[in-house]
Amino acid sequence: MGRLVPAVTRALDILELFLDGDGTLSAPDIVRRLQLPRTTVHELVTTLAARQYIVQVPGQPGRYRLGVRPYQLGSRYAEQLDLAAEGQHVARSVAETCDETVHVAILEGTDVIYIAKVDSTHAVRMVSAAGRRLPAHCTSVGKMLLASLPDHELTARIPEDADLIAMTPNSITDPDALREALAEIRQRGIAVERRESNPDVSCVAAPVRDRTGRVVAALSISVPMIRWSDERRIELEQLAAKGAAELSERLGYRSVA
Repeated sequence: MGRLVPAVTRALDILELFLDGDGTLSAPDIVRRLQLPRTTVHELVTTLAARQYIVQVPGQPGRYRLGVRPYQLGSRYAEQLDLAAEGQHVARSVAETCDETVHVAILEGTDVIYIAKVDSTHAVRMVSAAGRRLPAHCTSVGKMLLASLPDHELTARIPEDADLIAMTPNSITDPDALREALAEIRQRGIAVERRESNPDVSCVAAPVRDRTGRVVAALSISVPMIRWSDERRIELEQLAAKGAAELSERLGYRSVA
């Protein structure tokens, strides 16, 4: 690996400062926060402004905000993102941590479609495949995605008189009961499915967001009942949330927290 170029590093440090606060900075702000010489900051700010990476804030002499160039670069990055490929990468990392089956799924109509999957190495594990379609209301990923919909869109997909099929005796078949479950999921930010799509498997799922903050997928961890317990559920909920957050970050999402 070659050496880092100090001037480039400092220029990038300046650009990353604009991610915080109100998105505007003055040269003295940059000097104070990065502890750089004033002359160096002046030269870097002048160069970034000349290349349209930053621009002066109208009506506020000496203050800058991000220019059009970072937006153009970010847009090109977003165009090249592949949710399935990014999902497979993160799912593999999560599966290596917990040694359980990990899925990433998207919502299509009232079904979920699994777009990425990594198997557990255990002899007893969930049997599934990428590309498989299941009723959303019977799965943790599906319930997570349904819970993320606005009320009018949820009603359009699942009317109050909808006939919900059962995949197991534990499946939710009453639309009102489903809405109650979705309200709880929306509040917790985590979905749990207990033997609702497979009588021998339980799952947890967390939401995946794109750069706009919209929920575009969900990441789940599936566990055979022989390895399921309340303690294991709590552990996997935290891991699913961490994995979903990592995938969201790879898609360009940045949490305000």
